[in-house]
Amino acid sequence: MPKPFQFSASDVIVKKRETVFQGFFRMDKLWLTHPRFDGDEMPVFTRELFIRGDATCVLPYDPERDEVVLLEQFRLGALEREQSPWLLELVAGMNEDGESPEEVAQREGQEEAGLCFSRLEKICDYLVSPGGSTEMIHLYCGQVATEAAGGLYGLAHEHEDIRAHVVAAEEAMRMITDGRINNAAAIIAIQWLQLNRSRLREEWQA
Repeated sequence: MPKPFQFSASDVIVKKRETVFQGFFRMDKLWLTHPRFDGDEMPVFTRELFIRGDATCVLPYDPERDEVVLLEQFRLGALEREQSPWLLELVAGMNEDGESPEEVAQREGQEEAGLCFSRLEKICDYLVSPGGSTEMIHLYCGQVATEAAGGLYGLAHEHEDIRAHVVAAEEAMRMITDGRINNAAAIIAIQWLQLNRSRLREEWQA
């Protein structure tokens, strides 16, 4: 059997591309073709592509108190689901032009939770929904002191209304198990913390 990744972006032929919506985000329609695994060529087909910039997400963690900070805020995309559309999430923000993910992490930590990260450890980069969106998430765990954390945050001109919660690490893990946390970035980061918690508590308190 052939190994994975026999094709690359250069194998995709875009016959036509047009912008069908331009607002805060952009939607493009593409007519394209690419080779098939069986050696034939895919007939020209269309796809809509949601053009969204990259974002950075951070799980704030206090290794001494073994606590994390989670942000509660309204999310329109969850409005028609059974669970409340007020979700528990990570510190997060869109990457602006010229900003590194680490710079975004520090900016959003201040704006959304009043936190400054003394260390940032990379967890991973992942594509949110590559079937129809360009967005990449840069995911981190950041060291904080949670003793005085928590409260209300967010930028009024961006219509943000955020409550920062301090949560025991064990409780955050239970929230994934019982479904109270149901967004990808938080699930990935908290499960990563579960795997790396002992190491972080040793290294970050040294």
